Amino acid sequence: MSDRGAARTRAWDRYGRDVLSNDPLRPKLTASGKVVAELGLVVEDAETGWVGAIVRVEKSGGMLVAALEDRRGRVRSFRLGPGFLIEGEPVALVLGADRPRPSHIKRRTASGSVALDGVRARVARPSRIWVEGRHDAELVAKIWGEDLALEGVVVEMLDGVDNLPEKVRRFSPAAGEARLGVLVDHLVAGSKEQQIADAVTAECEAGSILVVGHPFVDIWQAVKPQRLGLAAWPQVRRGTDWKTGVLTALGWPHRDQSDIAAAWRRILGSVNQIADLEPALTGRVEELIDFVATLTTGS
Repeated sequence: MSDRGAARTRAWDRYGRDVLSNDPLRPKLTASGKVVAELGLVVEDAETGWVGAIVRVEKSGGMLVAALEDRRGRVRSFRLGPGFLIEGEPVALVLGADRPRPSHIKRRTASGSVALDGVRARVARPSRIWVEGRHDAELVAKIWGEDLALEGVVVEMLDGVDNLPEKVRRFSPAAGEARLGVLVDHLVAGSKEQQIADAVTAECEAGSILVVGHPFVDIWQAVKPQRLGLAAWPQVRRGTDWKTGVLTALGWPHRDQSDIAAAWRRILGSVNQIADLEPALTGRVEELIDFVATLTTGS
């Protein structure tokens, strides 16, 4: 996934205070700003914005280069010397007296990405991802929160697909400035949701908006039922509120909104990694992150 860009009002800040600001493991810079290119060191190429951990230092084309592996496991090589950033500060990578030794096993985020420990969350970019409601937003944040923070991608709530046309007009997505990715529930052929998605896409500049969805009536269904000890999610009679019908069938409390909120906390608590979710959802979220992030390449 490419690197990803300036805060906008109404940004949903889920990342809180920067707990890495006083990181004792942060490399100490010399007066000349030189840093030894050690394996595992996370740096950013200032020209392209590529962020990655050094996985090897080698000769290529008659010059020394550092191979940087990003959080998705992709590798690009950059010439040693000036032109790198560590937490926003310019540095020059140099070869140490001793070659770096192999690094420890890489940590993975909940989404399965290679974790770039020690990297600060980026300032929020103009591009956005919209989801329909709070439960959608909380689920996306739990699994992709580290990825989104690293890429500077903010998730906001749409509060229902019916609001999409008006909100898109106000946002005015632009392919080269601020892209908009939208995740819609129950996006199936012939549905009201599909008609709305097609209409707003047709009104916008090509490449400025991507509306994708999953086939589930509600985001709850994107959680694999086995994680809750169920063989399958209950079938709900047409015309019945889906969440209420599910809780009734499961024998869970369902009298009011507080019961629904408690049920969601129980469901969300069963989710710890991307494998706990249905591929019909995970693929779409990854697609949206890639779409809104492509703007930042080279920025």
